[in-house]
Amino acid sequence: MWSSMRERRLTYFAIGLFTGVALGVFAGLLLAPYSGAQTRRRLALQAHRVAESARDVADKAEQTAHVLGDRVDHYLGRDEEAAWRKVRELREGVARYTQAQIS
Repeated sequence: MWSSMRERRLTYFAIGLFTGVALGVFAGLLLAPYSGAQTRRRLALQAHRVAESARDVADKAEQTAHVLGDRVDHYLGRDEEAAWRKVRELREGVARYTQAQIS
């Protein structure tokens, strides 16, 4: 019962979506302010602008990732050094404790 309702809803949705897209394309063609060649030229120019903007954003993101990566490496390196220092201190403390217990 539930699956047939879902299937019907999905079918109606698909029909509505297809009809809406078809009507939108038809209305766009009828009401377009420019000829096909002009529209294609404008779309190509806009696509070129968007691609340039995307390249700029990608370059900035890459630079930011490098800076953040360097900072993370720097801080992790400091943390790693501090951790090894603590390990050495603990080992030395254990060695002193065992020597004191043996003596």
